[in-house]
Amino acid sequence: MANIKSAKKRILVAETRAARNKAIRSKVKTACKKVEAAIAAGDKSAAQAALLAATSEIDKAASKGVYHDNTASRKVSRLSKAVNTLA
Repeated sequence: MANIKSAKKRILVAETRAARNKAIRSKVKTACKKVEAAIAAGDKSAAQAALLAATSEIDKAASKGVYHDNTASRKVSRLSKAVNTLA
């Protein structure tokens, strides 16, 4: 365990940020699952609505530094491609 005050603070700050990042990642995963569920059901309008919400969550996560910009773009691209393949 750390004895120096600044090291103790770093531990607390790291825990706080890890919890925040985990919550944001969880939101993104949930949004992606909703899109995938709509695709599996074959409901294009629901999939498009879910895609809009998922894209928003992914962009927020990227802007906060939880995901790298390229990772966020890749996620959005794969979801969009999946939705667009629905007939």
